[in-house]
Amino acid sequence: MSSESTPPAAESSPSDQPYTTNMSPGRLVVQVAIIATMGALAFGYDTGVISGALPFMTLPPDQGGLGLNAFTEGLVASSLILGAALGSLFAGHLADKYGRLTALKTLAILFMIGALGSALAPSISIMVGMRFILGIAVGGASATVPMFIAEMAGPSRRARLVSQNELMIVSGQLLAYCCNALLAHFANTPDVWRYMLAVALIPAALLWIGMHFVPKSPRWLAAKGRFDEARAVLLQLRTSAQQVDKEMKEIIDASKVERAEASFASIWGEPWIRKLLLIGMGLGFVAQLTGVNAFMYFTPIILKSTGMGTGAALTATISNGVVSVIATLIGIWLVGRHGRRPLLMIGLAFVVVAQISLCLVLQLLPANLVQSYLALGCILMFLLFMQTFISPVYWLLMSELFPSHLRGVLTGIAVCFQWLCNAFVAFMFPMALERLGSNTFLLFAGINVVSFLFVLRWVPETRGKSLEQIEQHMEEQLSDDDIPAVATK
Repeated sequence: MSSESTPPAAESSPSDQPYTTNMSPGRLVVQVAIIATMGALAFGYDTGVISGALPFMTLPPDQGGLGLNAFTEGLVASSLILGAALGSLFAGHLADKYGRLTALKTLAILFMIGALGSALAPSISIMVGMRFILGIAVGGASATVPMFIAEMAGPSRRARLVSQNELMIVSGQLLAYCCNALLAHFANTPDVWRYMLAVALIPAALLWIGMHFVPKSPRWLAAKGRFDEARAVLLQLRTSAQQVDKEMKEIIDASKVERAEASFASIWGEPWIRKLLLIGMGLGFVAQLTGVNAFMYFTPIILKSTGMGTGAALTATISNGVVSVIATLIGIWLVGRHGRRPLLMIGLAFVVVAQISLCLVLQLLPANLVQSYLALGCILMFLLFMQTFISPVYWLLMSELFPSHLRGVLTGIAVCFQWLCNAFVAFMFPMALERLGSNTFLLFAGINVVSFLFVLRWVPETRGKSLEQIEQHMEEQLSDDDIPAVATK
């Protein structure tokens, strides 16, 4: 390895001591996953809490609010999403250059600054700025946490452990919905929204503290030429020396190839990497253009259009979180037993059915209680299949697809594009609903048919392969100008 591979002082100072523990390998890997996914819990809470805080923030300042109007309400909500797009890029570079632990510790600090700053914000401009900082942390966590867990877990456990990231995201959203409801009911004060936002400090603090009790990524250490340290970490994460020898051989073989510095020029200079990045970005389009966040952000608006009252519509939103958590638990069980591609295609097929059904319910039935509950049933059916078959597989593939020497940068770019798609859906959905009415859901259904064809043609199967085997397979398949159907092998 060249001197350019030498890690910075933050990760390689002489005072650093090798990570040691008496914990069994199985328990250590689970501990790493639990601690790292505190970032996902913070991610979920911060994206979910705003739905309950905004109604109180629209009150005039002399009544405890910030006096938000329609424009500034959208600005506060979208500032986090735009920050997340930037954060995913920033964190990917930071994770590759300084290490996964340094990246996650930095993100934890940003989570705490953003949570405290938004809870104390005295004005709209400061609120938007703090939500943007919070978004950087959210986006960074969305790119770094799955990648870190994938590098720590072996092939047999990778699917289940990485999928816990999605479980913690939806659990954070459910926690936010429940905290919003409880605080709104019991805290008899108009500035209750400040308490809602301040709760986000807890998972952020747990992430920062926990990152001091996990080892560095063995693949990042190997990428920096620190093979002895990488082997020492693997010996504590794997159950046998034979398994460690096999994995180290794959890591070292992959490291023998000369690696260019991670940059946009090097990415676009390698045709197979460029094609792989486009597949990753395509998966972000697939995940977000299902319309999932149209339902997560705007379910109350959809239900109110059927005649359901505001209070009932807000309460019904909790069911979104409950179904999402249950569905993700089922998804975690499924991804360990079935291929990524079949799960994605099953999910997309049923998502199309749910959206067509919702369109028919809204078009053919009169606005009454029956229509309200049937519409809610269609939304919950959508979320059941979305969170079972699509969301866990998306985050799992983001942790698996990209080569180790560019994993942080490529994951960051792909996840950034996913956040931009999220922002597009969030921005366009209210206008589409106003102009197209229930036909908006037919539009989503049509897009999801295209997504199904994309998965069928382009998305590879990664189940049962080590990260190095996936890299070798993708390089072989995508180096061909003709690009044989990578999905078939």
